[in-house]
Amino acid sequence: MSLSALFIGTYAQVYSYTGILVILIMILVMSVRLFTSRRRKAYLSLTVAVFAFVIQYVLQIALALTPDKPAGWADLFVQTLEVAAFVMINRAIYQLYNSTKSRHHLYFYFTLIVTVVLAAFRINVPRLFAGSPEQIATLEQIGLDLFLLLILFVCYLTIPDRIGQARTYKFGLFVYFIVHLSHLVNLYMMEEPHVFLTLAELYVPLLYYFILFLLLFERIVELMQASYRSSITDGLTGLYNRRFLLGRAAQYIKHGYTVSVLFSDIDNFKKLNDTLGHQAGDEALKEVANIMIEESEDIGIAGRFGGEEMVILVTDSSVDMAKFAEKVRARVESDAGVTVSVGYTKSRKGITAEQLVAQADQAMYAAKTTGKNKVVKYSSNMPAASKHALPAER
Repeated sequence: MSLSALFIGTYAQVYSYTGILVILIMILVMSVRLFTSRRRKAYLSLTVAVFAFVIQYVLQIALALTPDKPAGWADLFVQTLEVAAFVMINRAIYQLYNSTKSRHHLYFYFTLIVTVVLAAFRINVPRLFAGSPEQIATLEQIGLDLFLLLILFVCYLTIPDRIGQARTYKFGLFVYFIVHLSHLVNLYMMEEPHVFLTLAELYVPLLYYFILFLLLFERIVELMQASYRSSITDGLTGLYNRRFLLGRAAQYIKHGYTVSVLFSDIDNFKKLNDTLGHQAGDEALKEVANIMIEESEDIGIAGRFGGEEMVILVTDSSVDMAKFAEKVRARVESDAGVTVSVGYTKSRKGITAEQLVAQADQAMYAAKTTGKNKVVKYSSNMPAASKHALPAER
């Protein structure tokens, strides 16, 4: 077997198309799993598009293995399917990040209708034009080829700014453009196919479909991260929720680390809601939460325990809790337009995470009942709070 036959001949086509099929089948498996578990239109669109690509390359392998037989309708179907599948895959990528409206569906179906019309034009080329068989064969393909080039540019101009992986998507379109441009130059401008252009036609598509695989994989990772993040944080403030913070405190205590807890409660919060409305209350919560996040950076984590109660788990044992608690209180008063009552305590041997937080809550309650807008350290002779130490998360 010659080097030419090995790298650009019939078997080279089969090897390339088979490699593409392997990538497409991996994408297809992921998209089917996503659709069956989440039932989103984007995953259905992705599944249909990838399945169309799979059919296209199966047919191309069959055509490559039977070069002596006239392609006829099979070649027409492959070219039409290539354009339709490309339209569908780009629509699916858009839907992975956006909801589709009526006009988007209109654009999509209009593009498919134009594709079918151009396919019908290809069928009628021999009746409409005169020329040699080679000229007619070339003319038959030009409509769909130029339309695919137009779709490439439209996708490049309209989709990247609306999705989360714009650079990767643009690079994928550029790779596809190289493939299609190589095909156009080889077919319409060269008397004989150029070796390098043929190599690009055969092997660069592997890179394009690998980029598609990366796009989908990265989107799955993004969704998993978002799902996990939403399960451990409060939606309004972005603070960790009570379950996560207690679990993290329990881990530190279990491994023998000394931790401290700062428990704060916004003063007169009900009055703020009643007089200025819930929107003002929400803004106050977010302002205080941002302060808690900033002040706890590098020394611990901040969480919301429900309502107006926010907690900082301090994992740095070198922090002076009296100074730190006062700093938090003073900053809330100066920056957030509200005040907080603050209690704090430090872990000791034999204490649980729940008990530690309850002690800090008890100290906060003492601050609340002795004047508000102050800091109180927990002591063992401190009277118990008259409310639940760990109120239900709201």
